[in-house]
Amino acid sequence: MSRLRDAAQSSKAWPFEEARKLVARYKGKVPEKGYVLFETGYGPSGLPHIGTFGEVARTTMIRRAFEELCDIPTRLICFSDDVDGMRKVPDNVPDPVALREHLQKPLTSVPDPFGKYESFGHHNNAMLRRFLDTFGFQYEFISATEFYKSGQFDEILLRAAERYDALMKVMLASLREERQQTYSIFLPIHPETGRVLYVPMKHVDGEKGEITFDDEDGREWTLPVTGGNVKLQWKPDFGARWAALDVDFEMYGKDHSTNTPIYDRICEILGGKKPEHFVYELFLDENGEKISKSKGNGLTIDEWLTYASTESLSYYMYLKPKTAKRLSWDVIPKAVDEYHQQLRAYPDQTPEQQAANPVWHIHGGDVPASGMVVSFSLLLNLVSVARADDKATLWGFIRAYAPEAAPETHPDLDQAAGFAVRYFKDFVAPNLSYRAPSEAERAALEDLAAKLRGIAADGQVPAEYAAEFSALSEEVFMSVVRDTGKAHGFSSLRDWFKVLYEVLLGAEQGPRWGSFIALYGVAETVALIEKGLAGELR
Repeated sequence: MSRLRDAAQSSKAWPFEEARKLVARYKGKVPEKGYVLFETGYGPSGLPHIGTFGEVARTTMIRRAFEELCDIPTRLICFSDDVDGMRKVPDNVPDPVALREHLQKPLTSVPDPFGKYESFGHHNNAMLRRFLDTFGFQYEFISATEFYKSGQFDEILLRAAERYDALMKVMLASLREERQQTYSIFLPIHPETGRVLYVPMKHVDGEKGEITFDDEDGREWTLPVTGGNVKLQWKPDFGARWAALDVDFEMYGKDHSTNTPIYDRICEILGGKKPEHFVYELFLDENGEKISKSKGNGLTIDEWLTYASTESLSYYMYLKPKTAKRLSWDVIPKAVDEYHQQLRAYPDQTPEQQAANPVWHIHGGDVPASGMVVSFSLLLNLVSVARADDKATLWGFIRAYAPEAAPETHPDLDQAAGFAVRYFKDFVAPNLSYRAPSEAERAALEDLAAKLRGIAADGQVPAEYAAEFSALSEEVFMSVVRDTGKAHGFSSLRDWFKVLYEVLLGAEQGPRWGSFIALYGVAETVALIEKGLAGELR
């Protein structure tokens, strides 16, 4: 057993904790079907959002942890419920009015408003697969339309007809009395209109596998439950899918948690074994509201990837999955920098620490080295003071700071430099607000400029720091900044740093000043202070 596998056996990292439950499910032996099956479900009623990605990313992390713990083969299925009727027209599609006549039709029978695919369902499925492929996930895609029509679901549908009363008993117990009067686990698809009908059953023939019902015009119909003529209501569909595929693991959001006993019981009535579950907290937009596919609020995959790497998003998904998370622009820089901090820490960690490090779970153990010799947050500050319009401008400063770095040898840094320029223009620049210093603050800033001007002139460590430092470094610059603040009566260095941020950067917070001066340059920092004192920063 490898040292990391040994460490994983007791690791408290949540993917390993969940994976150990799956190992115990089969006592470490290969199940009859020959593999352990992970599943994620997707409702393609709107464009995929980051919450959808999060399910696949986190499930993949548990799958990787399971594969580290044992040698049982695994599969991951991404299942799209594209037979679901379109209950409302999404807000974020072209010409939404044109879709109204297709309400209640299965999503794969609704025209694609983007005009690119066979249907709206096919379009959204393609978007799902595109972003899953972007992240390199290993998965198999199943469309509910094909699953229902091809016969793969027939055995379970026929069993559902046979055990209709038992299934209805479970469902009716969870419904209000008014809803009980019209509820059925089966939703017929009208042979003429193609709409998904929410109508009560007049009769369910378990022997023949047929249902009889009246449509909305009062006409009676009898249809087989097989061949794509019906779909299951979404709660029974959850459990029926588990039984049909013999699913071993599925995670879902907290909004599903109260339905877990229903899903499990449906699965068991249909002859399946309930899977292991993991319930995660919901994703919120910048206003604290739940993100929604139909509303299109919160960040999209493409929006995150416009400003940061795929790995930074995977890192954000790893963190505290049972805590509600905001998906807004301001979380991106922190996620990028923390991800690279973990990359730098990984090589020197013990196996136990590596097993708990998010980057192991993001990369499946094949952890790359970080080339970010400059943090993303510091790059944003550099864009601001250098007034950079492209990453080439930033590289002029980066090469002076780290001569060994180059776009060819540090591609992650090169990519981040481009992201920083975009992020600054779109989110930082519009909110910059410079202020003039008070008289006491002005005196402190003038003193700091004088000290840095002296360093720039002779390139030497100031005499008062020579005993501690043999060469100029970030620590020297930080000491100069810190001691200047103390000398001018700032009892809290936080207050002094805030003055520097607000006067020189137009923000309430910013970089570690020693690192900033080392990157931007001593003479350049002096010039920045002089502009701030002159009120020339805008």
